Amino acid sequence: METPSLQPQPAKPASSRFKRICVFCGSRSGKNPRYQHAAVQLGQELVERNIDLVYGGGSIGLMGLVSQAVYNGGRHVLGVIPVTLMPKELTGDPVGEVKAVSGMHQRKAEMARQADAFITLPGGYGTLEELLEVITWAQLGIHNKPVGLLNVDGFYNSLLGFIDKAVDEDFITEAARHIIVSAPTAQELMSKLEEYVPNQDEIVSGLRWEDGEDTWVHNGH
Repeated sequence: METPSLQPQPAKPASSRFKRICVFCGSRSGKNPRYQHAAVQLGQELVERNIDLVYGGGSIGLMGLVSQAVYNGGRHVLGVIPVTLMPKELTGDPVGEVKAVSGMHQRKAEMARQADAFITLPGGYGTLEELLEVITWAQLGIHNKPVGLLNVDGFYNSLLGFIDKAVDEDFITEAARHIIVSAPTAQELMSKLEEYVPNQDEIVSGLRWEDGEDTWVHNGH
C-alpha cells in the first residue's frame, strides 16, 4: 500500500482579527459543483481561523453548505431570516442559532451589526443586492469593515468588469474601487481580508442604518 506524499502546507493563524464574518450567498447550489465546494471550503477556513458565522439563515443551497461546515467545525452559527422566508428557506432542523426578524432591511442591518467583515459567494439577485449595499455603506462611511468577494471560477468577473468600467467613466472613485477585496479561493481571500486597510476618501458623518426601521436616517445638521 502506497503512502500518500505529504505536501507542505502554508501555516494558518490560530486566531484572526475577526470574531464573526457575515457570508452572503445563494439559497440555491448552482450548476457548477465548484460553487458548492467553495462554500464548504469557506466554512472550513472560518473554523480553522476560529471565526463564527452570521448569514441569511437558510438551510438550503450554498447557505446550507457554508453554515453546516462552520457548525460541524464547532463554531457558532447565527442565521438571520425574515419570518416570511422561513417556510421557503428553512427545511428540516435549523443550523445553529436562528434569529427571526420582520423584514429584509432588518435582516441586512442585523447581519451587518453582528459581523466584523463580509464575504460574498456566488448567488442571485438577493446576494448581489446585499453585496452592493454593504459596499455602498462603506463608501458612505457607515462602516469600515472589509468586504470580500469569493470569485469562484470567475463567477464575478463580469461584475468586477462593470465596476472597473464605472471607475473609468468617473462614476466610482479609485478609493471606492478598493473597498472590494476579491480572490478565487477562501484561503487567499481570508489572507487579503486580514491585511485590509480602509482607503475611503469621503466620509458622511451621522449617517446610519436605523435600528428596526426600514429607512435611512441622517443625524447631521
